[in-house]
Amino acid sequence: MKLLSLLLLLFIVGHNKQAHVTGDEKFLYSGFADSKLILNGAAMVMPNGLLDLTNGSVRLKGHAIYPTPLRFRDFSYNTVQSFSVSFVFGIVSPHPSNGFAFFISPGKNFSDALPTQYFGLLNDQNDGMETNHIFAIELDTIQNSEFQDINDNHIAIDINSLHSVQSDSASYYDDMTGVLKNLTLVSGDPMQVWVDYERETRRINVTMAPLNFAKPSRALISTNYNLSAVLTELAYVGFSSAAGKANARHYILGWSFSMNAPAPEIDISKLPKMPRLGSKNWSKIIEIILPLATAGFILAVGGTIFLVTKKYLRYTELREDWELEFGPHRFLYKDLYKATEGFKNKHLIGSGGFGRVYKGLLPRSSMEVAVKRVSHDSKQGIKEFITEVVSIGCLQHRNLVPLLGYCRRDNELLLVYEFMPKGSLDKYLFSEDVKPPLSWAQRLGIIKDIASSLLYLHHECEKVIIHRDIKASNVLLDNDMNGRLGDFGLARLYDHGVNAQTTHVVGTIGYIAPELASAGKPTPLTDVFSFGIFILEVTCGRRPIMKNEEENHMMLADWVLEHWQNGSLTDAVDTNLCGNYDDLEACLVLKLALLCSHPFMHARPSMRQVMQYLNRDIPLPDDHLTPTQMSFEMFSLMQNEGFDPYVMSFPSLSTSYKPSVL
Repeated sequence: MKLLSLLLLLFIVGHNKQAHVTGDEKFLYSGFADSKLILNGAAMVMPNGLLDLTNGSVRLKGHAIYPTPLRFRDFSYNTVQSFSVSFVFGIVSPHPSNGFAFFISPGKNFSDALPTQYFGLLNDQNDGMETNHIFAIELDTIQNSEFQDINDNHIAIDINSLHSVQSDSASYYDDMTGVLKNLTLVSGDPMQVWVDYERETRRINVTMAPLNFAKPSRALISTNYNLSAVLTELAYVGFSSAAGKANARHYILGWSFSMNAPAPEIDISKLPKMPRLGSKNWSKIIEIILPLATAGFILAVGGTIFLVTKKYLRYTELREDWELEFGPHRFLYKDLYKATEGFKNKHLIGSGGFGRVYKGLLPRSSMEVAVKRVSHDSKQGIKEFITEVVSIGCLQHRNLVPLLGYCRRDNELLLVYEFMPKGSLDKYLFSEDVKPPLSWAQRLGIIKDIASSLLYLHHECEKVIIHRDIKASNVLLDNDMNGRLGDFGLARLYDHGVNAQTTHVVGTIGYIAPELASAGKPTPLTDVFSFGIFILEVTCGRRPIMKNEEENHMMLADWVLEHWQNGSLTDAVDTNLCGNYDDLEACLVLKLALLCSHPFMHARPSMRQVMQYLNRDIPLPDDHLTPTQMSFEMFSLMQNEGFDPYVMSFPSLSTSYKPSVL
């Protein structure tokens, strides 16, 4: 009986002890050599132990995360425990660029997050959602109006959103005078930040000061917020950054954390040194060189100059004044050459009228990229290249292929994109080697993806962007088979409410709207026409110009229209689907495609209406959507409109038709 009582007592004591585990976890880093942090993207640890979140890249995310999740909730009260964080940082940047953030997050996968103003933490779809469970302290050096930033030099508390809960200019209170003194985040000087959360009062205090100052007694930002409604039981802590300009460096020198106690004090004397911007001391170099100016030295220097010049000419690049105005990062030709092993054929993943595309692995960040080499022997080639750089260099949308940067060398223009592992859509539609074929759900999803990207380009960007070359070969697929629109070599930009000024008719035969031959000016509705033909491609698994039973050329739109007139519309659906599709959805998509590719431009819907039709928010219009009212011969109409030879012979990736064929 006594033994049973003793066992029962031990069980109760042990159970109570477990219930009151406080999770008093702490760590201290004075430099990050051998730290075993989880690093991804652009983040790296330098040889001296300095944590570099950006490595000087642009629009690349970087994350440094403590390797194990921390227990933030108290078992007894099911509330977030008190915690304290301290870190020393420094920002070195020759021009304004986005800053970085300390974060607490339930996960460590930020693959869907956007760079620049989203700090690599959130994106335009989940910003503000309570399910994010993210707490962050941002140190921002750009004023983003979309998030109502107070200025371009601030520190702020973010909860589930980049719309800050509270923010203030970077500064600190001097304990001797009580005066608020300003700090400049991009000064290149190291600074220290303290973040404290008190469970009982639910108060968040954020304090900062120059490196050699003790922690000020008065916090810069102080607010009440119940983090028990935000943080999960187990969560990761770390830093996230995504510089918006090249050569911006975000460094972390030291970092400490503690649960239910002040963060361990960081020993400043043990911290790694920050590199600084500045010129070399050439006078010292001259003092060394001059005493060695003998005949043998001159010969040695001459030989060195010869070898260096030869190597320099191998990687020499072309730079012009206009490039200084644009945002995309300029890559070194040397890095792209090494990434593709000298542009070997084994890395070739595509080719067409605008050049060859190679898969590469960047030597510094180990990131997979696609490098497009474009010849600019003609003025037209240079113009197209500049257009692409300007058009998509700053666009951010989940259904656009991100342009990471560019390079120019001799008669070559090189565009660097994020690598899309699944390749182009036309391979899945028309190649017999790709098995199994795309399912109906995948095809419908890709159609909606490209519709979403065009809605963004036409209506949601600062300027109207007309793509002018929408087709299956210009749609790439990511790992999840999501459609991404790429190749902006023909794109045109103009202000909302203003007509495009170009008079050149360009594109790929089969996708070009009939009115372009007479008017010559592209509009969003010419993109809608191409999008309609694209829908037919994806749904029917056929090229836009095909041969009928009599071996005569005919437009795919006319062929589908014939099926509709004969009451056999679903017979136009790709036979590779073997009937595995939704009849109502297929009919909706085919009818919408015919409406979008209507020969009369004012009968076509806008991309905003297209999205509403696809989402079934509104029904398709009945007034001009019947097979008899839409009876037209597109092929004849194109000939009658008089497409000039320039249009008919314009190069494309796979479907270029010349006048002799027509």
